[in-house]
Amino acid sequence: MTGTLALVRLALRRDRVLLPVWIVVIVVAVAATASAIAELYPQAGRRLALGVTIGSAPALQALTGPVYDASSVGGLTAWRATIVASVLAALMSVTAVTRHTRAEEESGRAELIGACAVGRQALASAAVLVAGGAGLLLGLLIALALTGQGLPAGGALALGLAVTGTGWFFIGVAVVAAQVTSHSRTANGMALAVLGLAFLLRAVGDAAGMEALSWLSPLGWAQRVRAFAGERWQVIALFVVVSLLLIAAAALLARRRDLGAGLMPPRPGPPDAARWLAGPLALAWRLQRGALLGWMIGFTVVGAMFGSLAQGVGDLVRDNAQIAAALALLGGAGALIDTFLAAQLGLLALVAGGYAVQATLRLQGEEAAVRAEPVLATAVPRWRWAAGHLAMALAGSLLILLAAGLAIGLAHGIRVGEPAEQTARLAGAALVHVPATWTLAGIAMLLYGALPRLTGLAWAALVAFALLGQFGELLRLDDRVRGISPFAHLPRVPGGVVDAAPPAWLIAVTSVLALAGIAAFRRRDLKAA
Repeated sequence: MTGTLALVRLALRRDRVLLPVWIVVIVVAVAATASAIAELYPQAGRRLALGVTIGSAPALQALTGPVYDASSVGGLTAWRATIVASVLAALMSVTAVTRHTRAEEESGRAELIGACAVGRQALASAAVLVAGGAGLLLGLLIALALTGQGLPAGGALALGLAVTGTGWFFIGVAVVAAQVTSHSRTANGMALAVLGLAFLLRAVGDAAGMEALSWLSPLGWAQRVRAFAGERWQVIALFVVVSLLLIAAAALLARRRDLGAGLMPPRPGPPDAARWLAGPLALAWRLQRGALLGWMIGFTVVGAMFGSLAQGVGDLVRDNAQIAAALALLGGAGALIDTFLAAQLGLLALVAGGYAVQATLRLQGEEAAVRAEPVLATAVPRWRWAAGHLAMALAGSLLILLAAGLAIGLAHGIRVGEPAEQTARLAGAALVHVPATWTLAGIAMLLYGALPRLTGLAWAALVAFALLGQFGELLRLDDRVRGISPFAHLPRVPGGVVDAAPPAWLIAVTSVLALAGIAAFRRRDLKAA
C-alpha cells in the first residue's frame, strides 16, 4: 500500500474536471425530478392515482421499478430517479476505476510508477478510494439537495446512499474486471455487461412480480432500500459487504498475474493473416467485431423483453386512463402501445450512441498504444485508417439498432398475432433513430481529429442528450433547449408521421463533423497518451 496517498492525489488532479461534472449532473437530475413531481402532482390524491397506475403497469415497472409510497413526493421521486441515478453512478465508478488501473498498465505508466517506492496494491487502492469517495460525496449531495426541497431527511439520505451503494458495487466489479483482462476497453466492456445484466434482471423481476429475481440485481437492491417508504438500512450494509468482498477478490487475483497482463492471456492469432485483412477497414472490423457482437446480443435480448411487454400497456389503458400521465413522465405522446415502443426505441438509440462513441474513439486507443504508427508508416493514408474505424462505428450502430428493432417487432408481433408485419414495422422504426447515433460518432471524430485531449466531451455530449431526452419533458424545458439533442429532432415512430427532412439533416451534420475531424487528423502529429 506504500504510495497510495500520493497516487490518490494524482488521480484527483487528473479527474479534477471529470468527476465533478459527473456528480453535478447526477445531483441536478435527481433534484430537478423532485421539483418537477412536486409541481405536477401537488395533491396527494393525484399522486395516489398515479401510484395505482404504476402498480398495475408491468411495462412501467420494468423501466423504473415499483413505487413503494405514491402518496408522497419523495416516494415518487425515488421511483422515478433511483434507477437513472444508480446507472449513472455505476458508469462513473466503472470509468474511473478502469482509467486509473487497467488503462495505466496498458499504457506502461504503471510500470514506471512501480519502479518507484510504490506498493503492489497502491494503484488499485488509489483508484478504489477516489471512486469510492466520489460515490459517497454524490450520495451526500443528493441527500442535501432533496432535504433542501423540504423532503424528509431520512428518506433523502436513504436515496443518496442507495445511489452510492450502487456505485460502490460497480467499483468492485470494475476492479475485478481489471485483473481478468489485459485491455482497458475489455475491462470496461465486462463491467458494463454486468450493468446491463443487472438492469435486465431487475426489469424482468419487477415486471413479472418475481421479487427473488430483482434481488439478484444491485439495481434492485437500490430500489429496495425503500427511500421515503420505511427505509431498509440493512440493504446499504449489503452494498458495503458485497463491495468489500469484490475488492478483496480483486486483490487476491492481482497476486496471481504479472503487471500489465490479465488472468486471461490474449489468444495468439494465426502466423499469416487472411487476404481479406489487407485493408484498414478489414483491420477495424477485426479489432471491433467482438465488441459489436456483444452489443448486438445485448440489444436483441433487451429488445425482445420490451416487445413482450408492449401489449400489456395496451391492455392496461382500457381500464385506467391515468397511464397517460405516467407515460408523460417518460416523454410519451400519442397512441399508447406505439408511444411505449417509440419511448423504448429512443432509449435504445441513446445507448447505441454509446457504441458509436466507443467505436470511433478506438482510434485514440490505437494511437495511444502506438499501434497506429506501424500501420501509418506503410502506404495506408491517414484518412483511410480513420475512415475504417468510423465506418465500423456507423455500420455497427445501425446493426445493433436493427437487431433491437427486429427483436422488439418479433416479440410484439407474436403476442398480437402479426409477427411479419410488426417485425418489418418496428425494424423500420429502429432505423429512423440511426442518424442521431451517427451524430455522436461525428462529434467523437471531430474531437479526436482536432482536440484529442478533449475526447471525453463526446461522452459528456451523450450524457447531456440522455438527460435532455429523459427529463426535458418532465422539467418542461424550452423546445430550443431540448433541441440541442439530435434525438429530439427524430420522428416519434412507430405511430408518428415520418418526415425525411430531420434524419437527412442529421446525416448531413454527421458528414460535416466527420470530414472536419478526418481533415484535422491529417494535419496533426500522432501523440502517445
